[in-house]
This record gives sequence, C-alpha cells and structure tokens, in this order.
Amino acid sequence: MSRRQTPLRPYFESMPPVGSALSEVEVTRTAENVNLVREQEQLIAKEVERVKNAGIPAQKVHDRGGMTVYDRLDYLVDPGTWCPLHTLYNPRDNEEGCTGVVNGIGKISGKWAVIIGFDNKVMAGAWISGQSENILMVTDMAKRLNIPLVWMTNCSGVKLMEQETVYAGRRGSGTPFFRHADLNHLGVPILNAIYGTNPAGGGYQGISPTILLAHKDANIAVGGAGIVGGMNPKGHFDVEAAKALIEATKAFKAKSPGRVETHFDQTAYFREVHDTEQGVLDGIKQYMRMLPAYDPTMFRVAAPVEPKFPGEDLNRILPVNQKRQYDAKQILARLTDNSEFMEYRSDYGPEVFTGIAKVDGFPVAFIGNNQGFFPDYPKYANDTYFGVGGKHYREGLIKQGEFVTLCGRDNLPIIWLQDTSGIDVGDLAEEAELLSLGQSLIYSIEQTELSMMCVVLRKGSAAAHYIMCGPQANNNNAFTLGTPMTEIYVMHGETAAAASYARRLVKEDSAGKPLDPVLDKMNQMIKDYQDKSRPAYCAMNGFVDEIVALTDLRKYIQAFVGANYQNPRSITPVHQMLLPRIIKG
Repeated sequence: MSRRQTPLRPYFESMPPVGSALSEVEVTRTAENVNLVREQEQLIAKEVERVKNAGIPAQKVHDRGGMTVYDRLDYLVDPGTWCPLHTLYNPRDNEEGCTGVVNGIGKISGKWAVIIGFDNKVMAGAWISGQSENILMVTDMAKRLNIPLVWMTNCSGVKLMEQETVYAGRRGSGTPFFRHADLNHLGVPILNAIYGTNPAGGGYQGISPTILLAHKDANIAVGGAGIVGGMNPKGHFDVEAAKALIEATKAFKAKSPGRVETHFDQTAYFREVHDTEQGVLDGIKQYMRMLPAYDPTMFRVAAPVEPKFPGEDLNRILPVNQKRQYDAKQILARLTDNSEFMEYRSDYGPEVFTGIAKVDGFPVAFIGNNQGFFPDYPKYANDTYFGVGGKHYREGLIKQGEFVTLCGRDNLPIIWLQDTSGIDVGDLAEEAELLSLGQSLIYSIEQTELSMMCVVLRKGSAAAHYIMCGPQANNNNAFTLGTPMTEIYVMHGETAAAASYARRLVKEDSAGKPLDPVLDKMNQMIKDYQDKSRPAYCAMNGFVDEIVALTDLRKYIQAFVGANYQNPRSITPVHQMLLPRIIKG
C-alpha cells in the first residue's frame, strides 16, 4: 500500500479563513456602487472596442482569405486562459489609435506563454510610435516569469513618414532584437509564426526569435522592393529617377526577396512552412508541447478550490468613493483558494497586511493596504495624531521589508494589492526614519529576484506607489493591473493645488487683490489631475498594463501564479520553507 500527501500539509491544508458573506443590508446599501462600477466598465469597454477596430475592417482581411491577429489569437490560445495586456497603451496618442501590437498572457497546449502579435489591420503591422516600448514590456514579462514568448509576426516595417518617433534611440524599435537575444541567452524560447511581407526591421523582427515557422506566402528580408528601388544617388527625384524606381518595383513585385524558396529551401531558417494560416499556429502549438514545464503537482500544496464567496461581491466591497473605507480581508476572501489567508505579524504594522494564501493550490504571498483608522498608532506620534488606512508608517514599512525578504528566501511570488495615499510626513515621520525605511523596502524587493504582480485597487499615490512594487520595479514587476476605480497621481489634486498656490494666495490676499483668478487656476489644476489619473488615461500612458474588471482579478492572478510555477529558475523545497513556520510559531 502507498500513501501520499501534499507538502507541509499541517500548514497549508487548512489555513485560517478570512471574509464573510455579504448581508442583505450590505447588498442593498451598495447597489449604487455597482452601478458606478458598471459605468466605468462600459467606458473602458468602449475604448477597448475602438482599439480592436483600428485600421482596416476585419472583413477586408477575411475577404482576402486571411486571418486578423485576433483570429489568430482565438485559434492559438487555450479557451478561457487569455489575459490581454496593454490593450489601450498609446502614449503618443497615435492617429492609428493604438501601438500596432496585441499582447497578453495565456496558455498554449496547456502551458503558459507571453503572446504578442502585430495587428495586421493597422498599416499591415507597421512600426508605429509607442510600439517598441510596448514590445519591451512584453519581453520583460517573459524574462520575469521565465516562460516562452510567442510571436505572430506580420510587420511591414517602419511607418516612414514618422520614422523619427520609431526608429532611433535607446528604446527604439531595434531594441527588441537585443532583448530577444537576451531571452535566448537566458534560455527563454521565442517561437515565431511568420505571415505576410516583412522587410527591413520586419525582417529582423522575424529572424530574431528562436524557432521560425512560416506561412507559404510569408517572407523576411533585409530590404523590400521599395528600399532597393529607392536607392537614388542624385539626392532628389526627377522623371528619370521615377521611371527607374517604377521598373525596379515591378521587378521586385514579380519576385519578392526573402520568400519561402529562399528561407526554407536555401538558408533553412524556417523550420516549417504551412499552406494555411492555421497550420502555422498548429506548428506553434506543437513546439509549445516540447518546451519544459513541471507538472503542477510538483509545487502544489493543496488541491485547487474556488473562493467561498463570489467574485461579483467585489463590485460592492470596493467603494468607488475614494474616501470611503472597506475591509481589505473581504477583498482577499474573493481572490484566494477557499477564502483562506495565513497572516504574517498581524499585531504589528496594522496599516498593511502580509501573508500567504493559495491560488490554484500553489502557495503565493499577498501584501496590501488595510483601510480604516488606527488609534494609538503610530507610536512615534505620541497621540498627536492617529494612523489612517492607506498610509505607511514605521512598523508597516519594517514588516513589509521583513516579509519580502522572507518571500525571497522561500521563492514565493508576491501579489501586491495597492490602495495607498502615501507615506507619513512631517518631522516626527522623518525622525522615525520613514524616508530610509521606504527605500529599504525597495532594496528588499530588488534583492529578491522574485517575480511580482501589482494591482492598484484604487489609489496609487506618491512614493508609496513605487515602494509597493509599482511598475517602476522593472526587475521584479511582471505586470500591473488597474481597476475601474484606479487613480494614480503624485498626490491628490486638491493637495497639489494647495501646494502649488498657497503662497500665491497669501500674497494676493495681503495685497488686497481678489482671489478668484488664483482659485480658478487651482480648480483647473484639480480638474487636470482628475482627467489625467482616471483608468483609461492610466492604461493609455502605461501607468498600468491593463484595466480589468474586479471580477477578472482572480483570473489574472491565476495566470501569474501558474506561470511562476511552470518552470521556475530557483526552487525552495516546500518542506524547507521558513515563512509558514514563522507565522505559526
């Protein structure tokens, strides 16, 4: 007879429960909040639809017998696993309405991958402004998570009339080729499904991955017909030069460089060539089956189980009104397996919670801001003021630094649930070393080499947004999510207006001048802060990687956790972990 059990069963099999079901009174009281959430979701959905419809109509691609990038994604990705990212990202507000690539994380043949494709409806997949940064965020994610990067290349090269916004610079469109080389060096495979005509930069985009699979009509080349024919030594075009260009273009149209006959039959760059677009994607699926991945049983500490309480409750629990408080543990109870959470040092630094939970049976760490008021805290204030939820004080910063360090030791991926208004300020706060302790938390994060995920539930404000593994944590942060409530700013608009105009008000008042002109400027500044901190603006400018519905948060968390445990670079045997023992004592 054989007997089996999960690792550290006494610690993980039945962890402390958190949360409770909502009462009928709470359901009734929060009806307005649900409506406000839905309003924001509708605004975001409208923006997403606008991006998906960018470029030529999908039907035009279908009429040519082709697939759009969205068709390819639907065919390639395992049903129910697709988690899009950077959908609204468009930092320079391109006339195309997007950056020309579609990306996210999903499963292919049962294994997690970072997936990106050129939107072939938008200028045939041209390089356009903001695209290179979008691609770099994706390559960083594959590196952080140590999972394959899968490309669907269909790239017509640079949008030549705006080359200065695309081509050059430290993070220009050539940088991804170096990032691909970095991933290959680290052993992170890059699979590439190649479609259409890919000249110049599109050719390097096609050749820089690890494995190349092509459609029969695809080509990759250093230059296309227009580039070769456009090499004109006169420095200008006249009728004679135009005639020469016409003839050169006709010749190259007849026989495009870098086609399948070259790169399959001669150079053997293409591993496979397929007659159908779906066939190329089938080839990608087959290669994904070949890649390393542990059976989840290797790392699971319990069988996967859903939370006890429905995710729809989150639309009631998290107030749209930023000034209203809520129970952060009720949020956790809708995200973690069986609504369980093993808290670390609950009696210390009450403004933040830290601890371990299970997601899909995998152990994972959570850190977040508690809300409410904390009398007799912080101790260094000596009762001159009391602690407020969302702010960081001495004990909370120390606790987070300790916890992150222990997570690094135990190789536990961390999920940060931000709703922070900043770090305590003033002479007492400086004497309590908060400036140094905030930086110490950043140091702790950087030393772990862990992959982390950040969710800005509502507020990401001041330096607190940085220290809680915001997007600035490039070596750790895999991706950052926003919600329909997310606001990100250096400080609240009213605070910023007061800081900017307080002395001006004093000066005008002392001079006996009317205050209305200054007040108008202050109120305009408040409006600007509001307009430039809303969810869609945050997504467009890359403050977050995606705005997601609260009901989809667990899905993204499952993707993040599953990807972390698919093929980890470093493994701590579960029975050798310290954190659960430290928590239990």
